[in-house]
Amino acid sequence: MNLRAVILDWAGTVVDYGSRAPVAALQSVFTAAGVAVTVAEARESMGIAKKAHIRAILEIERVRAAWTFEHGGEPGDQDIDKLYAEFIPNQIEVLADYSELIPGVAGAVAKMRSRGLKLGTTTGYNREMLDYLLERAAAQGFAPDCALCPGDAGSGRPKPWMCYLAAIRLEVYPMAAMVKIGDTPADIEEGRNAGMWTIGVTRTGNEVGVTELEWLGLPGVERERLLQNAGQRLLDAGAHYVAGSVAECETILDQIEARLADGGKP
Repeated sequence: MNLRAVILDWAGTVVDYGSRAPVAALQSVFTAAGVAVTVAEARESMGIAKKAHIRAILEIERVRAAWTFEHGGEPGDQDIDKLYAEFIPNQIEVLADYSELIPGVAGAVAKMRSRGLKLGTTTGYNREMLDYLLERAAAQGFAPDCALCPGDAGSGRPKPWMCYLAAIRLEVYPMAAMVKIGDTPADIEEGRNAGMWTIGVTRTGNEVGVTELEWLGLPGVERERLLQNAGQRLLDAGAHYVAGSVAECETILDQIEARLADGGKP
């Protein structure tokens, strides 16, 4: 068996070094509602569908208590619906500043295609946000064969439905011939639940959470600490491998090919 497809995440993996756009939009809508959330709280459930992400933030004990104090009652479904409705235009506006391809992605994708691999993507963004990113990415030379959001498959990560639908759209099987690459535990869980190989992205993604410029300004010891922590969190989620970025995945794909040739499975 040979590898046949790679499924990529978007923010922190393909675009938006440090996965900053979702954090900025989430913090903005919560602040507007009178309940500020920290970067860590916004990042905790990153990768899942955005409405579910808002619900998860409201389930954090400190945030729930702050909301109850500010609004005179615990957050409910109507509050989540309102926050999500406000989040959508806010996120699209923020994406304008966070839609640049991460360095090395275009070259890495070209090498994947040269191996005969098909390319798909999944995301926690909704269709409107994803279409915006697709347009911006195409102008930068990245155009996947298939791009899916939670609404296309009924629900998002960590459920495997988007990956299954990607396999159908790409006409690829078995799932063991596919690799999921993403920067959050939810990405890894999605891929594992779908029966795929998984690669967790550390340096450019949510688990490190800094821009390229910020990364370059960090001392070596701090870089190593951040990479180790990010890598461990992704390995704990079930990642078969971790890499600093998509650009560093080629040798890992070689290793997966070798394991498949020996009869290995995810």
